[in-house]
Amino acid sequence: MILKHGLHLAYCTNVHRGESWAQTFEMLERHTLVVRQRIAAGQPYAIGLRLGQRAAAELAQPATLAAFRQWLDKHDCYVFTINGFPYGSFHGTRVKEQVYAPDWSTDERLVYTKQLFDLIAAIVPEGVSGSVSTVPGSFKAWTANDADRRANIFTNMTAIGRYVAELSDRTGRDLHLGLEPEPCCYFETTPETIEFFEGWRATDAAVESEGLLRRVGVNYDCCHLGVEFESAANSLDLLTAAGIRLSKIHLSSALRVKPDAAGRAAVAAFVEPTYLHQVVVGNATTGEVRKRYVDLPDALADSDAADPDDEWRVHFHLPLHASPGAPFSDTRDNLLDTLDWMKAHPDACQHAEMETYTWEVLPSALRIGIEDQLVREYEWTLESLKSRGLA
Repeated sequence: MILKHGLHLAYCTNVHRGESWAQTFEMLERHTLVVRQRIAAGQPYAIGLRLGQRAAAELAQPATLAAFRQWLDKHDCYVFTINGFPYGSFHGTRVKEQVYAPDWSTDERLVYTKQLFDLIAAIVPEGVSGSVSTVPGSFKAWTANDADRRANIFTNMTAIGRYVAELSDRTGRDLHLGLEPEPCCYFETTPETIEFFEGWRATDAAVESEGLLRRVGVNYDCCHLGVEFESAANSLDLLTAAGIRLSKIHLSSALRVKPDAAGRAAVAAFVEPTYLHQVVVGNATTGEVRKRYVDLPDALADSDAADPDDEWRVHFHLPLHASPGAPFSDTRDNLLDTLDWMKAHPDACQHAEMETYTWEVLPSALRIGIEDQLVREYEWTLESLKSRGLA
């Protein structure tokens, strides 16, 4: 959807199953068009497309790509962003830390991301910028004692930056990559993100001389930075002051709970075998972080993880339109602060995407029909944007 100040809004189709292009396209026809009819009938409708490596390779076949472009035209839909974070399977199997593999130290991640940019350059409408979001370099445990891996990440950042710059020049499209900070990854907080970009600059003079920061920036995920106890306004100010492009903003919300007996018992319902649900322990008043756990079961197994002043923030994406109810709360305050910042800086980022990919693994009390959830998320988001003069 095209909103005010050139802002584009979509929901990310990573909420649906689909590893092949045929499966992905089936979900677009089965669910996305239904949601579109309920939310934006008679208007151009934006799609935030998730493509794993297999689906991307299949869509890249000329006849398949031509057919998809015709489908977009027929339904008055357009794609302005691609989620290129999960390379492989993302539903119905154990994903956990493998969602970061292959990481940015590998040729596989570079080749895959180049293909995603070829695709977005071919389908994004004229006059609309095209973005791809991706992993924040690597998983922190993989880079901690591996200087070669870290060096390879910087090398591949330069390679993708140059590729996107050349493709942008050749096609006349404004294309950009968004690295997505996430708990327990190579860079997870705003200071670590800035440190990463400063390290890249220091390692390779081409970052400045070739203007690569125009092509490689950050995908700010409200859930992830809310889990880190960060202030959205402060984080976004720091990122932009550091000269880092805001490629996309993920509108998302995370789980909060006090780790007392009732909170621990209740949050156990969110343990599930598919995704990592990192836990950051901190003080909700001061924002001071005390401890981190790679996954929710690790936090629950630690009998020392229950200080009376603690709050747990859990990387579990919640529906935007509804509070999870006592004893829980959520990080929509970070999301709303982000929208306030966008109101004050309406030209800072033109891509916004609702991303609640956890629908299949939500506890049953929070799960409604997928199309109903998406419609309600749209309604909540559009009203929140409208009240700020953004829609």
